[in-house]
Amino acid sequence: MRLRKKILTVIGLFVFVLLLFGIWYAWRAFPIISGYGAKNMASAIYLQHRKPADILKEDLGSFPLSLGTFTVNEEDSSVTGSVWGLAKRKAIYRKGLGCTLINGYSEDDIRHQQFALPASQHPNADSLTWPYGDRVNDSLPPRVNKAMLQKAITNAMQATSEGKPAYTRAVLVVYDGKIVGEQYAPGFDKNTVMLGWSMSKSLTGALIGILVKEGKLNVNAPAPVPEWKGTDKEAITLKELLQQTSGLDFIEDYANPSEVTNMLFKEGDMAAYTAHLPLKDKPGSVFYYSSGNSNILSRIIRQTVGEQQYAAFPYQALFHKIGMYSALLEPDASGTFIGSSYSYATARDFARFGLLYYNKGVWNGEQILPTQWVQQSITPSSADPLKQYGYQFWLNGFSETNPAQREYPDVPSDLFYASGYGGQHVYIIPSKKLVVVRMGLQKIDGNAFLKEVIQAVGG
Repeated sequence: MRLRKKILTVIGLFVFVLLLFGIWYAWRAFPIISGYGAKNMASAIYLQHRKPADILKEDLGSFPLSLGTFTVNEEDSSVTGSVWGLAKRKAIYRKGLGCTLINGYSEDDIRHQQFALPASQHPNADSLTWPYGDRVNDSLPPRVNKAMLQKAITNAMQATSEGKPAYTRAVLVVYDGKIVGEQYAPGFDKNTVMLGWSMSKSLTGALIGILVKEGKLNVNAPAPVPEWKGTDKEAITLKELLQQTSGLDFIEDYANPSEVTNMLFKEGDMAAYTAHLPLKDKPGSVFYYSSGNSNILSRIIRQTVGEQQYAAFPYQALFHKIGMYSALLEPDASGTFIGSSYSYATARDFARFGLLYYNKGVWNGEQILPTQWVQQSITPSSADPLKQYGYQFWLNGFSETNPAQREYPDVPSDLFYASGYGGQHVYIIPSKKLVVVRMGLQKIDGNAFLKEVIQAVGG
């Protein structure tokens, strides 16, 4: 009898612990599931003009996102997410700004925010050849093997990830400044804007570079972050934010609730949230990839250019100068662009951005970015032993002489790239005259894909 009572007690305690864990997990995870789904469904509907059923199946169909219920309200252009009726989160669409999660601010306050957006621009004319227009010549350079290139593109479009469709949505290959290959998944085309995820960091880095060029920022000076004055963080430099060596105690983990998921889906002012985190390491001593650093950079841009010019600045200083007329940055509830994660553009416009860096910051004769800035952007920090990161760009570290020690062993060491969650990539390979864009839902074998592309353009 006593043994049975002990067994029941142990079972009861075990069930109680499981229940506590379930409550703890739900408290942390459910708002993130609701927020992620509401935000991404809203942007997919109002920016990409996709059907809710397709979004639920492809983008939100995997566990734990499949736990969520997402309701579209056409009257106020919003999507509300919840998990079993709990942890409701709402994302609203605003023309010219995309979609924003309501966090930390009232919906009324967010809807009444004033943004001095630039005048709308006409898309690139079909009468002009890409990249200055949208006309693409059918003729290929002699070095390009059309059949081999098409095979490489087809393989990427049909690629799987862990036995499931990777949902590649766009592949675009630029050789020597010309589009030589391009393909889209059903429902997507050259006019469909796509989510860049962390490729947004590279855009943010470029905007910082423009302000450095104008003499408004100094990468070696302490970052102008008000919360850090008089603290152990006040010596963190702009360069350390760019190189992901700030030392802030920020966890970049999307599989579990962490600082990055809290920031993106539970916080209204993402830069302020990150700025208040404590130091974990001495600034400049340890490389750790952090979306929080990029959002602090985004707020620094806002503070530097001022409220009147801020909303128009990315478009007037960068996007429209290089013909990225589809590009859009989405703000958080505080009004700061989410420089870590939420940029949208067509595959062709992301390729234009890659071409700007391929051409060392020059566009149609104008030096948009200083050549030195581009070089610094692809130079690793001394705190990065794998030599894999520059100024918000990834590099093909670790070894120039031993391909096996590189991230992409079959690709030249001069490869650098913008990279986003789910396998969004703008690859720039100067030695092969290539800019390659791949957009999709899940990662594919990028090394194998680029190897095939390189072989198709003459090796």
